[in-house]
Amino acid sequence: MSLLKLLMHLSPFLVAHLFVSGVVSATLTIINNCDYTIWPGINSTYDPRPTIYVTPTIATGFSLGKKDWKDITTSDDWHGRLWGRTHCTEDDTGRFSCITGDCGSGKIECSTIPAGSSPVTMAEFKINNAGLDFFNVSLLDGYNLPLLVLPSNRSCKKAGCVVDLNGVCPPELTVNSSDGMIAGCRSACEAFNSQQFCCTGEYETPSTCKPSSYSQNFKKKCPSAYTYC
Repeated sequence: MSLLKLLMHLSPFLVAHLFVSGVVSATLTIINNCDYTIWPGINSTYDPRPTIYVTPTIATGFSLGKKDWKDITTSDDWHGRLWGRTHCTEDDTGRFSCITGDCGSGKIECSTIPAGSSPVTMAEFKINNAGLDFFNVSLLDGYNLPLLVLPSNRSCKKAGCVVDLNGVCPPELTVNSSDGMIAGCRSACEAFNSQQFCCTGEYETPSTCKPSSYSQNFKKKCPSAYTYC
């Protein structure tokens, strides 16, 4: 399962490779190591500190062909999310949509993060947050692609989910493509919409929000990814 320049095994992945260059900008090198096209989406979020953070003008959605890559340069204090969309098409009216990771814009560019029944593996970043860089890979919104974040600073740990969870997705969580293949695996929260799985209502506190059998199964296979609220 080969991920990127720095890893040595072979399998399809969307790889977000984080480089932080000085204090003027950060560069995300996004590498599609799949044998098919994917459509990365990017969403920037505002820092609560007034006047300090300005949303950079960066690409919010584009396609990456097989083994292709793209550099995205952000501000030095960028906060945002990055994900991969799959099984994307454009209809006769020009409306763009994807079976997994769809952001609902109807275009290749995204204005929001995916929502609803569009499962997606999500990478989240906070660059230069009080002088530190934070990143994680989340399965809270389900799973569609193996994804790995590799920081250029070798002393920082990588984060991600580098196994194919679609192959072990419980039938009640699966989302299928038009050809009947499993395209993604929904979260238990999305699939069942219950307070227990969504950590809402009486389950919204750390003492009552416990990992489910679904999230524990995913955590076992992807220990460096978030799997429940």
